[in-house]
Amino acid sequence: MIGYDDRAAGIAPAANASPLTTKSDFARQLEGYGLTTAEILYRLPDHPGLLQSYVWQEYDHAPNYPVLRRFLEWWRKELEGMLHSVRVGHKALIGPAELKPVRAEFRLH
Repeated sequence: MIGYDDRAAGIAPAANASPLTTKSDFARQLEGYGLTTAEILYRLPDHPGLLQSYVWQEYDHAPNYPVLRRFLEWWRKELEGMLHSVRVGHKALIGPAELKPVRAEFRLH
């Protein structure tokens, strides 16, 4: 997206930021963030009868999606394309470990 700065919106760390002050993707996942994908349909400014699709993806926290909400607020303020609809998918990448019982143990020499 031209003109949108993730760092200014507080979404991603600046490239020159200290590693001690930024959170890694892994740390964010431990805090409950998961990979969020949004399909955004919007009306073309010159042809309002036509819809265009934009796919957005970022780590966000369900169910409130604060990062996506900031992005959509920026969209409403800065872009001419009026939003039609937003479809969201979310996957928590780190979850509880699965425990499977072992029924037998075989040892080979």
